[in-house]
Amino acid sequence: MELLDGKKISEEIRAEIASEVKDIKSKSGKIPYLAAILVGHDGASETYVHNKELACAQVGFRSQVLRFEETISESGLLAEIQKLNANPEVDGFIVQMPLPKHIDEQKIIEAIDPKKDVDGFHPVNVGRMVIGLPSYISATPDGIVELLRRYKVETAGKHCVVLGRSNIVGRPVANLLLHKGYPGDCTVTICHSRTPNLKELTLQADILIVAMGKPEFVTADMVKNGTVVVDVGITRIPSEKTKSGWKLVGDVKFDEVAPKCSFITPVPGGVGPLTIASLLKNTLKAARKEVYG
Repeated sequence: MELLDGKKISEEIRAEIASEVKDIKSKSGKIPYLAAILVGHDGASETYVHNKELACAQVGFRSQVLRFEETISESGLLAEIQKLNANPEVDGFIVQMPLPKHIDEQKIIEAIDPKKDVDGFHPVNVGRMVIGLPSYISATPDGIVELLRRYKVETAGKHCVVLGRSNIVGRPVANLLLHKGYPGDCTVTICHSRTPNLKELTLQADILIVAMGKPEFVTADMVKNGTVVVDVGITRIPSEKTKSGWKLVGDVKFDEVAPKCSFITPVPGGVGPLTIASLLKNTLKAARKEVYG
């Protein structure tokens, strides 16, 4: 069993991006510029955006966080998005989710210029990704594929079973692994809450990607020997063994499942660290105009 170490791969990617930024700057003076919109004071969102700022500084990007109170109107937020769309200096930007209930998140996503949609959520980028055109790929699916690539996990002809059908993880990662070429050429099955014969399908998986949001849902009896397991879930549960009184676990019962695997992601430290690395990759693509020219 080998761990798919997302923290290690994330550091490799950041070092590669930092080197490329130095090269771009020396040749053209251009510095990639990432902006973020943060509405309200959600603790998790604050932390995530702060980590993005630190990551930008680490690789040499310009960054900016535009902060607004949760009382901002939908029209007011749309106006701010249009300013960023029109700003030629900003290569890409994100709107941190979740948003207040009075704001339609899908309307906000669709208001972002697809050329600056480095989160990869706009329907144009999703559609381009599905049919294999250059696009900005959302962070978690991109991180999963990058882990498989960097650890040289065999994918061609393998049966990949995805647990979860969200637009953020399940559907896009299934499409990426269907693509021709490496890492791809998988036969993909998507399972969800209405799938009746779940265990029968997981036992067929050569690659099992779990993104259900159900702590320790996948147990050893659901996985065959030699399976590659990618655990996207992360949940805080009570624990008497830690000073804090809680611990982080994934959707896979790691201690049970890991001995049966050829590769497995830890939680934390697996897919999670690659989310910001993927965002940085997309911003670099935007600065270079690699996707839309």
